[in-house]
Amino acid sequence: MSNKLSVILGNLGNTCDRFCKSYKNNPSTLEMLDQAVKIPYVEGIELVGTWDISPSNVKEMKKRFEDYGVTCVSVIPDVFGDKEFSKGTLTSTQPAIRKKALDYLRQMSEVALEMNCGILNMWMAQDGYDYLLTTDYDQEREWLREGTAALAKEFPTLKFALEYKPKEPRNFSYHARMSDTLLAALETGCPNVGVTIDTGHGFVAGENIAEAVVLAKRAGDRLFHMHFNDNHGAWDDDMIVASVHSTIYIDLMYWLKKTGYQGWLSMDQYPYRENAVDAITESIMWVKRFAEIVDENFNEIEGLVKLNDAVATSRFMRKILFAK
Repeated sequence: MSNKLSVILGNLGNTCDRFCKSYKNNPSTLEMLDQAVKIPYVEGIELVGTWDISPSNVKEMKKRFEDYGVTCVSVIPDVFGDKEFSKGTLTSTQPAIRKKALDYLRQMSEVALEMNCGILNMWMAQDGYDYLLTTDYDQEREWLREGTAALAKEFPTLKFALEYKPKEPRNFSYHARMSDTLLAALETGCPNVGVTIDTGHGFVAGENIAEAVVLAKRAGDRLFHMHFNDNHGAWDDDMIVASVHSTIYIDLMYWLKKTGYQGWLSMDQYPYRENAVDAITESIMWVKRFAEIVDENFNEIEGLVKLNDAVATSRFMRKILFAK
């Protein structure tokens, strides 16, 4: 496996939901950083803007990353936790809110560049809608396009990766699936706007993640980043990789290799009740194992894909997973 592994720093803490304000005693940012760099095979870390990184601490964080010898993989702007953005950021019907959101995203872009980070991971969670006959879908998508394009043109050396998710916190998200998110990226006319796949978001969207990888490839190598986790398909549970799925990840790793994806493989899960380091380590070991299976059996898998025989594929999966 040539891809490097990373983790979102907040996965080591931040264990609240709408029922319980915290399932653990959450560590500080610096304590989480100290834990994250000790996870096996982790070479990079993603930071959430404002939570972990801001203009006020960027120099300190950059020095700590240098001292630890890890890469800042992406900055994820916090456009989801501010109540002023509850009805949209770049899609807000209020010009002042759109300006505030754009100014904040500019600030996070500057922070990312100072951290020598190549990706601004944009999960625009509040840009969507809940009720029918309340929203001008066309106008709001146009504001989203304008704002994204403005950022991409202002920061041409930075990649803007649009992370999609069909719902939550809004009932309908504008970046919901690979197809509409690719359209949003292409409509900007900017080559530095692409997509982040979160495997769990794709499962909730009913997608075949491997096919989503191919769609991004066909659109001109627009897959910029990958987040790994697992769920049962109904909600974004952020569980340990392979706790539910197996064949899906082998198919995914095969097509990531086949399409030449060179980006990071980042863990994005929230172990509410589990030991965070142990749970994230399990995800990493599963991703590595799936990648090894693909590397070791690439030609055979390629032959199975061409053969189009479900029984033969089933035999292969049973053999590699259970040696039976």
